[in-house]
Amino acid sequence: MTSVAIVTGASSGIGAATARRLAAEGFHVLAAARRTDRLAALVAEIEAAGGAATAVACDVTSDGSVADLAAAADAAPGPVTLLVNNAGGARGLDPVETADVGDWQWMYDVNVLGTLRVTKALLPALERSGAGTVVIVSSTAGHVVYEGGGGYTAAKHAQTAVAGTLRLELCGRPVRVIEIDPGMVKTEEFGLVRFGGDADRAEAVYAGVAEPLVADDVADCVAWCATRPHHVNIDQLVVRPLAQAAQHKVHRTS
Repeated sequence: MTSVAIVTGASSGIGAATARRLAAEGFHVLAAARRTDRLAALVAEIEAAGGAATAVACDVTSDGSVADLAAAADAAPGPVTLLVNNAGGARGLDPVETADVGDWQWMYDVNVLGTLRVTKALLPALERSGAGTVVIVSSTAGHVVYEGGGGYTAAKHAQTAVAGTLRLELCGRPVRVIEIDPGMVKTEEFGLVRFGGDADRAEAVYAGVAEPLVADDVADCVAWCATRPHHVNIDQLVVRPLAQAAQHKVHRTS
């Protein structure tokens, strides 16, 4: 019977790339996100490539929407063995002194509480499979703070704490917990969302960096971790582009 993988935030970027890659690995993918038009296009692309996928409208900030996702998982054509908590994002780059509380609330709700809602809802199905895996896509911002990043780094630190706590709590049960922490990843929307649609500010983040990570690089990490033998738990995988030695040390060409 085909194993089912659920990917949140699947309408673009890392989520869409992960859905494609997991389908290629043989999973039936439930691609979950708010933008159903994008999901429909993604599912059509996966099916044209010989894979299997189902679009599920889901807003991870809504309890009711997440309950619908769990219902879709129960109706899926196989055991749910993999959940990829990918939905997230950043808003703003303001110092704490002038921070927008609404931006911080959004970042907590999507990154932290979204992970909580979806994981709680899907854990019963993952455990029933006898070989479940929870992947939490966090960030190197969950390890290191930087000026202007208070809200995002706080949310990602919290997400890292959730992953570690969950791993302890599930010890002895057939569900492993994997945290993947990418550094500089250039996707079509992350910077635009962070800077309110300002394309110049979004592009400036990557100025002079010849080869930042791209969404497919992170999807490759997700797939590798998820397809290890189930007794192998990749607790935490940090992945950065070669040009980024640390959060504050990036090689840029002139």
